[in-house]
Amino acid sequence: MKLSVIGTGYVGLVSGVCFAELGNEVTCVDISREKINLLNDGIVPIYEPGLKELIDRNKELNRLTFTTDLNEAVKQTDVVIIAVGTPSMPNGEANLSYIQKAARQIGEAINGYKVIVTKSTVPVGTNEKVGSIISQYSTYSFDIASVPEFLREGSAVIDTLNPDRIIIGTESERAAAVLWDLHSPLTDQIIITDIRSSEMIKYASNAFLATKISFINEIANICEKVGANVEKVALGMGMDHRIGSAFLKAGIGYGGSCFPKDTQALIQIAGQMDYDFKLLKSVVDVNNDQRFNVIRKLKEILGDLEGCTIGIWGLAFKPETDDVRDAPAFEIISAILELGANVKAYDPIAADNFRNRLDDPRIQYCSSSMEAAHDADALCILTEWEEFKSTPLPDIQTWLKSPNLIDGRNIFQEEELNGTPFVYYSVGRPSMSQGTKAQSPIIA
Repeated sequence: MKLSVIGTGYVGLVSGVCFAELGNEVTCVDISREKINLLNDGIVPIYEPGLKELIDRNKELNRLTFTTDLNEAVKQTDVVIIAVGTPSMPNGEANLSYIQKAARQIGEAINGYKVIVTKSTVPVGTNEKVGSIISQYSTYSFDIASVPEFLREGSAVIDTLNPDRIIIGTESERAAAVLWDLHSPLTDQIIITDIRSSEMIKYASNAFLATKISFINEIANICEKVGANVEKVALGMGMDHRIGSAFLKAGIGYGGSCFPKDTQALIQIAGQMDYDFKLLKSVVDVNNDQRFNVIRKLKEILGDLEGCTIGIWGLAFKPETDDVRDAPAFEIISAILELGANVKAYDPIAADNFRNRLDDPRIQYCSSSMEAAHDADALCILTEWEEFKSTPLPDIQTWLKSPNLIDGRNIFQEEELNGTPFVYYSVGRPSMSQGTKAQSPIIA
């Protein structure tokens, strides 16, 4: 098929590239001339494992092109995929201005029957508004559909090419047949539903996953008080097929471009319908507070942070991505600075993106994990990069001024800590007491 994808962020770029990999002719469109120039020069503006290789191969096969000319791209394609951003507004609602602009431009460009697909995460009823806008600018026939994405940053290519399921929301049998053919090479787990249910499925899925994360973090906090190990609790829970093991890893909470935005948007959607979504509000509150456990544990170890130097490992919201949107590191580092400490920060990929959003003279952005830990009064691990997991604890001890380690992602295990002098705090694992703190046991 001939496809155009409007928007080259994580969703649009990965989706377009993967559809090209399946043998389709894909034109990716973006308003940013700078971004399109980079892509045409073979430079990928986002970090996503495996993406550059697919881009290079499909450009060479003439199945993938990049342009700023939306009008021409739409005219030459049969399926138009909207994958522009829907960022949160101050009140938590999704900002649909980019969706509306894309719909207007698509309407002006249509020159024959098209299937218009919204892949962006949008509130219930948005696709109907997209159809209404297009109708204002075009007399040609078209159908609209909602096909939400469920990819995870850091494994987006794998997720797109190996989806759990495909949701196609449309009222048109013709559009359903076209989109079934487009997606059938990926999986036979394809659900055809109405548009509003499709829109809601995306929000409900992300809200449920966010709920699992906040739930296991609450359990971790209780484990610390009662002497249980949250990892063993999660293992026992996850073996129940009704629960499953995914998203039961305790830590400092979720971040990124999806969960924070989508939970707030769903709360707003419910509120507009005069429904108070109490459960999801609590999920958000728990998540917002969970990251400050790092600060509370720093205070337990160091007392007054004034004049201290705190090493930070990890700035991205998760490993294998350079995305720092709503990363817990923002609140944690900001709180450390407010308490009078200085920060030495390192991330293998995301440091430049983070510095663009938080450029403070009290933060030293380091070029290695060793540099960030060197002569620090404590080290906080905020992202579970493999580089950090493989760093020997004796090396960390040598680099630090004092062997104080706050493991916000539980990357180290008991056998590694045995016999070390670390004052070690993790999440929900109080039995892992290692070393001494002023001749007192450590609370892990």
